[in-house]
Amino acid sequence: MSDVEEAITRAHHDEWARVVAALTRRFGDLDIAEEAAAEAFATAVERWPADGVPPNPGAWLTTTANRKAIDRIRRENKRDDKHKEAQMTYDDPPEPVGAVDDDRLRLIFTCCHPALAMEARVALTLRMVGGLTVPEIARAFLVAETAMERRITRAKAKIKAARIPYRMPSADDLPARVSGVLAVLFLVFNEGYLASGPDTDPVRHDLTTEAIRLTRLIRALLPQDGEVAGLLALMLLTEARRTARISAGGELVALDEQDRGAWDTGLIAEGHRLVRERLAAAAAGAAPGRYQILAAINAVHTSARDIRDTDWSQVLALYDQLVRLDPSPIIALNRAIAVAELDGPRVALAAVDRLEDKLAGYHAYHATRADLLRRQGHSQQSRAAYDRAIELAGNTAETAYLTRRRDQLR
Repeated sequence: MSDVEEAITRAHHDEWARVVAALTRRFGDLDIAEEAAAEAFATAVERWPADGVPPNPGAWLTTTANRKAIDRIRRENKRDDKHKEAQMTYDDPPEPVGAVDDDRLRLIFTCCHPALAMEARVALTLRMVGGLTVPEIARAFLVAETAMERRITRAKAKIKAARIPYRMPSADDLPARVSGVLAVLFLVFNEGYLASGPDTDPVRHDLTTEAIRLTRLIRALLPQDGEVAGLLALMLLTEARRTARISAGGELVALDEQDRGAWDTGLIAEGHRLVRERLAAAAAGAAPGRYQILAAINAVHTSARDIRDTDWSQVLALYDQLVRLDPSPIIALNRAIAVAELDGPRVALAAVDRLEDKLAGYHAYHATRADLLRRQGHSQQSRAAYDRAIELAGNTAETAYLTRRRDQLR
């Protein structure tokens, strides 16, 4: 890749959200903002190799995108509500690049508005804030390009029809709205961490990387929010184990079998630092939220040099704290895994079996039962549980792991 190509790629990562946000604020239309930003980057691809990379790529892109938007509005100035905007001249100065951070935050809150379905929030955030193309988003979530295009178009149309405001939520609404933004980013990360479809890579590094990048952006914009820091720490500590999670043969490698020397020590150190910051805040009276506790659990796991060194009592104590905040059956299932390490598989199995009504269609429920039954020597029952887990699992690496475990039973 040439220096100019690298500069364009870097500018796309760094400036896409800034440009789209600035245009959305100026013109009040997501379609215009998206298309003008895309045209500006296409122009950069054409002109930068010959003219050179401008000293301030962000300002150049914003100026070019503004001109593209005005061109479009002038072509469509038959609509009265666009006529006034069409009078804008090319000489209007763009917003300084350093001053649009609030605009980016407004853009994120707009894309993650609770009036939109969660799948629409995810798609719109990846497109408008992340700058991913429609084909890239469609491939990520195993949806046809035409269907994903319609999903994004409907989401933008709903924002316009419902007059969803392009602004920061009120102080009273902010905590709930931040929570919704984090839920979108966590969903993107989880799909990359363990892809749900059988016809894709089992681990999608592109999605985990994008989720971390967007969470870093939120962290920079909301540095005092503990749950933002917690989610970033959780993602970093999980991503640190990525290269050790899939074997050369394409099989999932469980935590107790991973080569811990292959973990990314830089990501672990950063994640641990964030966790320590939140622990200090908790000691000062700030109650930790769900993501902060999940990050702390991962910090315990990544602190152990060997699986036998894991402080399971600390893990269980953290899960007990988490259950009080989030009494979901999936959290209860994960808690049972820690119980098995402290009190044995029989006690844990009793806790898991109480979740059957709520998790009967969840592959991890049956995989956990299979392992607990195996550890008690109940091979026939364990095999049946593995069969059900394999039937429900969509991830190819996980299916390969479960199949091997089942076939090891006597």
